[in-house]
Amino acid sequence: MIKLFVGGFPLDITELELVQLVAMHADVRTIKIVRDKKTKICKGYAFLEIADRAGAEQAIAALNRTTLAGRKLRLSIVEEEE
Repeated sequence: MIKLFVGGFPLDITELELVQLVAMHADVRTIKIVRDKKTKICKGYAFLEIADRAGAEQAIAALNRTTLAGRKLRLSIVEEEE
């Protein structure tokens, strides 16, 4: 599994909408939209687990720096330490 950072999306996007967007390019296994602990308001970024590195790289190539509802998406692979 590869962890993919996705930031810059509209704050009102749902988990399903974000998965549908990325799933056009990669096999999404899990998603976690980061929210404020007290208010539960989205902070504008999420982490997705992608089945393989090739899918994650394809999603980055297709979506990084594109605009969604007036906001610029940022995608990157999270390199985890062993």
